[in-house]
Amino acid sequence: MSNIREVARRSGVSVATVSRTLKDPQVVSPQTRARVLKAVDEAGYRPNLLARNFSSGKSFAVMVLVPNIANPFFSRVIRGIEKAAQDQGYSVLLGDTKGQSVNEQFYAGMALTNQADGLIQLDSSYPFADKDATLAASVPMVNACERIAEDDRYPVVELDNHGAAQAIAQHLLALGHRRIGVITGPVASPIVRDRLAGFREALEKRGLQLGSERVIEGEFTMPSGQRCAKALLSDTPAPTAIFCMNDEMAIGAIHQVKRMGMTVPGDVSIAGFDNIEFSQFTDPPLTTIDQPAEVLGRYAMETLRLMIDGKPLKSSRTILPFNLVLRESTGPYQDA
Repeated sequence: MSNIREVARRSGVSVATVSRTLKDPQVVSPQTRARVLKAVDEAGYRPNLLARNFSSGKSFAVMVLVPNIANPFFSRVIRGIEKAAQDQGYSVLLGDTKGQSVNEQFYAGMALTNQADGLIQLDSSYPFADKDATLAASVPMVNACERIAEDDRYPVVELDNHGAAQAIAQHLLALGHRRIGVITGPVASPIVRDRLAGFREALEKRGLQLGSERVIEGEFTMPSGQRCAKALLSDTPAPTAIFCMNDEMAIGAIHQVKRMGMTVPGDVSIAGFDNIEFSQFTDPPLTTIDQPAEVLGRYAMETLRLMIDGKPLKSSRTILPFNLVLRESTGPYQDA
């Protein structure tokens, strides 16, 4: 059976360096890490992880709370988390909470019983509602994508949602649209409020108001996008453009426009948010905001690792830039 000395011989480093690479991979150079991991694979070496975990008092696992694991955007965020976790010698546990507090509390409880060293929360709710406050405060946690409302105890990694929504509004205004509808996500979400505020601000700078009758709350799903688009387009006068706060709702909205015998963007321009892979293959391809989802996930994991190790953070809030992706689902306003 192969052992750590064989790995050291194959990789040309010391036993101590092999041990350091397996225990704290971020402290060695990428080149050394690659050589050691290749040697581990070639030698078929399997370190005693149980012994490592027991001696360190850590599980070397993190729990990610996902409100909807089927959402393509979250899958990209998770990919970034997993890549960063693997680089640091951690495994990732996924808890599909379905947006339910009881599920969140169940999965978050795993950190209280040392099954995970920390949490990454991808939703806007506090997952320790019925737990002892002092005990819960001892668990390292990072908010990614979303942020817990009215709670600055935990670091946040998010997009410039206010600026991104402004960019969408400015694009639609530049195309000549003045009657614009908005399909939001759940209004309790801080990022939904940020996006709505940014969108309103852009309109107000042009002397326009976004009336409440043109704002409908969706659920970040295709069926809700279809339902909300139908409600907006049944109004008189109907909007000539609709901004949906995620791509899935935008896809549902495009479907509804066609069901009503209209065209995109000839009759109604549709814009989304997230730039999921499907957005470039819709008919027509979707104008949207590109979020650096994998980068966001990586930042969240790196931030959590610093917290687990008791190291200081450079900032409690990391705001990532966006990119406006222009495709064929938005076009110039055409006066009937």
